[in-house]
Amino acid sequence: MAITVPPLPVRELRSPRLCLRGWQEADAIPLYEAALESIDTVGAWLPWCHARYALADAQAWVAHCQAAWRQGEHYTFAITDASDGSLLGGIGLNQRNLLHRSANLGYWVRQSRQRQGIVTEAAPLVACFGFDALELVRIEIVAAHDNRASRGVAERCGARFEGISRQRLVHAGRVLDAAVYGWIPADLERASAG
Repeated sequence: MAITVPPLPVRELRSPRLCLRGWQEADAIPLYEAALESIDTVGAWLPWCHARYALADAQAWVAHCQAAWRQGEHYTFAITDASDGSLLGGIGLNQRNLLHRSANLGYWVRQSRQRQGIVTEAAPLVACFGFDALELVRIEIVAAHDNRASRGVAERCGARFEGISRQRLVHAGRVLDAAVYGWIPADLERASAG
């Protein structure tokens, strides 16, 4: 039996310094520039960010994200600076399991804007979107065991460390163990109350 979910309208999520919005065609060039700037940091953990990344790759990603949003497959946001609209990174809910109402939260920030708390601020906005608009009951954050930056974001956001999943990820031909964090609505409520 197939489960169908009607597509949601494109939404913006805002905090005082961030605007998260659906990817737009005009984001392709800034995405391309951000990828090339971030090979040493983002590329260490995400296979799409590499020295051969081309403008055509950025254009294809934007088109893919737009189609996936319309089809209800995944919801990926460009993270932009609320004051000037510059592209800071990306964040989104993917690997949706409609039956069990769960998804994976993935994120990255361009190298020049890392260590500024951007994802720590953006992730709860996307989690609220997932729990409220998509009616998720669980969001997972899966990070390579050695990816201290990504794991730190998960912990600062209030997601709970649930364990190390052996051979969970494959990156650059290497099989990696991964730290798995679980986030449920009650965790988000606790974090906002604290």
